[in-house]
Amino acid sequence: MTQANAQPLYDTYNRAGLRFERGEGVWLITEKGDRYLDFAAGIAVNSLGHAHPHLVKALTSQAEKLWHVSNVYEIPGQEKLGQRLVNATFADKVFFTNSGAEALECAIKTTRRYHYVNGHPERYRIITFEGAFHGRTLATIAAGGQAKYLEGFGPKVDGFDQIPFGDEKALKAAITPETAGILIEPVQGEGGLRPVTEESLRSLRKICDEHGLLLLLDEVQCGVGRTGKLFAHEWAGVTPDIMAVAKGIGGGFPMGACLATAEAAKGMTAGVHGTTYGGNPLAMAVGNAVLDVVLADGFIEHVRDIARLFKQGLASIADRYPDVVSEQRGSGLLMGLKCVVPNTAFIEALREENLLSVGAGDNVVRLLPPLTITEDEAREGLARIEAACERLSVVNKKKSA
Repeated sequence: MTQANAQPLYDTYNRAGLRFERGEGVWLITEKGDRYLDFAAGIAVNSLGHAHPHLVKALTSQAEKLWHVSNVYEIPGQEKLGQRLVNATFADKVFFTNSGAEALECAIKTTRRYHYVNGHPERYRIITFEGAFHGRTLATIAAGGQAKYLEGFGPKVDGFDQIPFGDEKALKAAITPETAGILIEPVQGEGGLRPVTEESLRSLRKICDEHGLLLLLDEVQCGVGRTGKLFAHEWAGVTPDIMAVAKGIGGGFPMGACLATAEAAKGMTAGVHGTTYGGNPLAMAVGNAVLDVVLADGFIEHVRDIARLFKQGLASIADRYPDVVSEQRGSGLLMGLKCVVPNTAFIEALREENLLSVGAGDNVVRLLPPLTITEDEAREGLARIEAACERLSVVNKKKSA
């Protein structure tokens, strides 16, 4: 073994030199005892923060009983969580998965099967949008269409037609007799925190209805309370036919779900799809615990209140440090700052203030605190963001002097 390959892990991550030992709410603590405000939250995963007592109790209690039996048998936790999601959303049917990418794969297959059982197997193509990110499987990188994720993996999986973000004329031109559906994130996360306007979402619903297409929403990152509604599409007053969910629904435990209307899911009959680990008792215990908290009275209102505080604070910071950031972006607690400096430099400056963030496309830094963040913690975070801006602004002034 050469020295360059001495470490045992794949070299697919540029990891920061931090090792965290434990977490408490919005804080992460390193092995050395240093405390960091976690405004990355595992990339919008730790919706209820770290070591939330209700989630810990649910997981440990279930772990003492049963971990895995497979979907050969009935799993009561699936029935309970599935019914709660049906009651709280547009959906009639739920398929539980291990991840967001797997939820998207299920959504894509559900769409194709819908048209197949309706006698139109030629309708398998799905329209997607530039800047999208739908996962890392061969199908979902094809759906996302970003060259950096497609490079080196052979021919792109067929069946996806990508158009410019927000271009309705291009959308209508892309619809053919082979089009099965339209797939979009209500708020692009990886693509730079670009929300789809409410008017555009309503227009997409209308276009789908006019052409017999299914509307697929990817709410893996923007769902489960993140934008100040249970799901982001609710702001526009529209309903999809199929929706992929993950990240926040597990609060840190790996799980996802594909939700669909009974009509859209009618092709998903016994034997056509499956998963070994999806919907296991551990995941269902945690998912139900997450919903206990998120659906409780006042929780979503709390998210909206904190989001307003952040929106005002970040806008003020952008106004006062135009040489560092140019604008505030996002929706709810799916926030970001478009940078003038390289976003990697901004992420590093934030880390020097003991605040964790994550990058995005279009030179954006994402700020994704746990939804449980308090007003005092939010103000502390804003103070650290401002300190990072001050640090970078001083450097810029020295360079230009």
